[in-house]
Amino acid sequence: MERRSDWYSHPKYYEAIFGTDTVKEMDFLLSVNRHHGTGGSLLFEPACGAGRLVAEAARRGLDVVGYDISEPMLAHARRRLSPARRRQVHLFQSRMESFTAPEWEGRVDLAFNLVSTFRYLDSEAAARAHLRSTRRMLKPEGLYVLGFHLTDYARATLERERWVGRVGRDTVVCNTREGLPDRPLRRSPMRNRLRITGPGKDMLIETTWFFRTYDLAEARRLFRSAGLRLVATYDFDYRLDAPLGRGSNRLDRVFILQPQL
Repeated sequence: MERRSDWYSHPKYYEAIFGTDTVKEMDFLLSVNRHHGTGGSLLFEPACGAGRLVAEAARRGLDVVGYDISEPMLAHARRRLSPARRRQVHLFQSRMESFTAPEWEGRVDLAFNLVSTFRYLDSEAAARAHLRSTRRMLKPEGLYVLGFHLTDYARATLERERWVGRVGRDTVVCNTREGLPDRPLRRSPMRNRLRITGPGKDMLIETTWFFRTYDLAEARRLFRSAGLRLVATYDFDYRLDAPLGRGSNRLDRVFILQPQL
């Protein structure tokens, strides 16, 4: 069995697991844009990865700015775009806490970052810097749709998730494990294993890292400190007709944020 250590160097296998809800996610994002925001056509995706949402937005005739830290992911994102659609898309390599693009500031209608990527930012300063840089990109009535899992600090067992996908004749099995949260350090250990098997192929890609932890109060304080107000909250079912109430105990959250005036 061949062993690798960075799943972000393998975009096609990564997307076999996390690319299944692309159309549903984009439908939701555009509905949020119409309902809560400007309804405009310039979109922005921090940490755009292999570009599945970028490509879907371009397919629908929208203009998109995006960036990612991983060059293999960006290369995959560019390859999936036709020459005509590449004119609608502007992609950059950058970290989430340090992205700048003065030529686009104040022009974006809708920014979005889903599936907990935000939790890679490992300090309050880094998270705040990212939120402030994204706020600068937005129009005054623009939105940042930010999805991530809150932390249950009372949790006493490991959390595990498993998905199965396919790439051609290859089968991709993904097992993700989140360890116990450390509240003083505000982090929890993560491990992901991608097992890829197929004709003449047996590969294990194991990646480990730490996610930053947030309960709802911690998230709300951070948003305020970055100059963003919370407009509405949804969950990962992506239903515009089912916003979460203040008493909801759902940990999967999609926060709809807007610049404070």
